[in-house]
Amino acid sequence: MNVMTAGDLKATDLSALDNKALMKLEAEIAQRFMGGVPWGSVAWSLTNLAVWLSLWPLTILGIVPIWVAFPIACLNVMLSYLPSHEAQHDIIARPGEPLRWLNQLIGTVSTIPLVGPYRVLKMTHMEHHKHCNHPELDPDIHNKAESAWDFLRQSLSRRFRLGGGGDAGYAAAIERIGGPEAGLAQRDALILQLSYLAILFISAWNGHAIEAALLWWLPRHVAQTYIGFYLSWAPHHPSIETGRYKDTRAFKSAIGNIGSMGMQFHIIHHLYPRIPLMRTPAAYWALRPILEARGCDLERL
Repeated sequence: MNVMTAGDLKATDLSALDNKALMKLEAEIAQRFMGGVPWGSVAWSLTNLAVWLSLWPLTILGIVPIWVAFPIACLNVMLSYLPSHEAQHDIIARPGEPLRWLNQLIGTVSTIPLVGPYRVLKMTHMEHHKHCNHPELDPDIHNKAESAWDFLRQSLSRRFRLGGGGDAGYAAAIERIGGPEAGLAQRDALILQLSYLAILFISAWNGHAIEAALLWWLPRHVAQTYIGFYLSWAPHHPSIETGRYKDTRAFKSAIGNIGSMGMQFHIIHHLYPRIPLMRTPAAYWALRPILEARGCDLERL
């Protein structure tokens, strides 16, 4: 059998292909969207961090009102995760490549506003990919909920309750992985958390409790709920099925692809994690006929 090229895809009946030919065609199309440094994500990370850091002196000095800075800070913290996510998958540069230092830098500094240690995020995210929707092994399974409102209720309840939250799931995953790298991840988490609490305390001690609360404490809680919804609940709901083509879905967001931080096409990321975030929409539309043939959940997209 002659294997189709990507250009033939729309005009050909995919049901005529056996699984091997279909997989080859799928990989061929996906490969077109890989490679190169996602400079947009690098600029996003550094600009976002710079804006968030600048809010502190601007509000403390009275140059920017706190009611103006607060929504900006919320946006900054919400936007802080995804560039690190690119680095977690070594998309900026793989080990041994000249720009590896940049990959690690972006992975580390991008999530400072979120108080997210890079090693912890990377290790637990790899576990999520390996065990997506597994009731015990997926570190993100705590985001499973019957509906969007149920997710919001659970997220807020978990966020303001000691123990038993998402962090507990990540801690359990790190313990399960074990080894020297897990020890370093635990150390990083402790240092970052203590630094966060120390900065909040020092700010309050010096009469800037409101600024600390509205530039970091509350925006972090807002961002954790927002990120949990769009990066975990929405693309995996109902979080029951497992398997390459079943554990993730494409979905139509009421606030669009940008508002949902590119997660409408999260199915592409799980299938091909090395495709940069900004290329996933194009990759989705190129691969959609194959995804339909595979029986993927594509909702209304």
